[in-house]
Amino acid sequence: MRRILTRRSTRGVVIAAASLALILGTSACTSGQETAPAASAAGPKSGKLTIAYLQKQGDQQYFVDEANGAKEAAEALGDVDVKVVNLGTDANKAISEVDSVIAQKVDGIIIVVPDQQIGPQVIQAATAAGIPIMASDDVIKDASGAEAAFAGFDGTAMGEAVGTKAAELYKAAGWSAADTRILSGSKQDLSACTQRVTGAKDAFTKAIGSDIPNVVEIGTDNSATDAQNKAGAVITANAGVKNWIVWGCNDETETGIVTALQNSGVAPASIIGIGLGAYLTCKDWAAGQDTGNKAALFISGVEVGKAALTSMVGLVRDGTALPPQSIAKTAIVDASNWQAEGVVCT
Repeated sequence: MRRILTRRSTRGVVIAAASLALILGTSACTSGQETAPAASAAGPKSGKLTIAYLQKQGDQQYFVDEANGAKEAAEALGDVDVKVVNLGTDANKAISEVDSVIAQKVDGIIIVVPDQQIGPQVIQAATAAGIPIMASDDVIKDASGAEAAFAGFDGTAMGEAVGTKAAELYKAAGWSAADTRILSGSKQDLSACTQRVTGAKDAFTKAIGSDIPNVVEIGTDNSATDAQNKAGAVITANAGVKNWIVWGCNDETETGIVTALQNSGVAPASIIGIGLGAYLTCKDWAAGQDTGNKAALFISGVEVGKAALTSMVGLVRDGTALPPQSIAKTAIVDASNWQAEGVVCT
């Protein structure tokens, strides 16, 4: 997967294959809104290109994979440098780093914002500089409400897959609503998280029909440590609960809550945790451990990075319009099939 082909005679084949993989692995759909102005800046532009990929929480494995995917696509396309910047969770840093890469005269900007509220500011800065910008993972909008082109996942569909799997396992376990609680963890001011946990709740409710366990919402910063800490107080306040269902915005949140439950003495058999990412939930499966992490929705940061970089280079180099949305595929995995599905366990 990570072979680097450099001969000119093979480059066309690689690019064609990458394009086909993008078509097969993602589906483009229109957001129903106009594309933000900065996304319309187009090529053709010859010579070496530099694309900035600015990521929130760039040390999380999903975003590491995403950066690697962008670099793989750059190698395949040829004459493309990818400048990866970790923004952490700092919106001010995001704004200053956008200004910095603009000053460096990069050819395109792909950004995962720490705070969606800075969308109008970063889009305006790129537009004023004549540099195309697109969003990765979290949607951003300009001042008029037009969305920037986007590469990532359908948050609602992701949540629905998680909720459907949780309902399947809940019914199979024979648990009752009276002795079960659902812990739903997410960064509550992030639209992608809201879509995911709402989708999970709605799909679970639809699958069960009635007598739904109470849902306890836990606000986190999307890190495993914060989720574990925040869950502790909730678990203490619900000491009489026998069984627990856990889902969240990402693998960090879900595994953090499951860890808190197990540390408090809840047996893995009394936990149905459905991760979102699979790169952390798979650790227990790889070790052969009895765990509350029963399944996960596998999302590939590599494929999102490839899709975003390929689209941006197509715009700058060839004048090919950015697709309004490139939605990557997902798959439910568990201890029996995570390796076959290609999950990279970290």
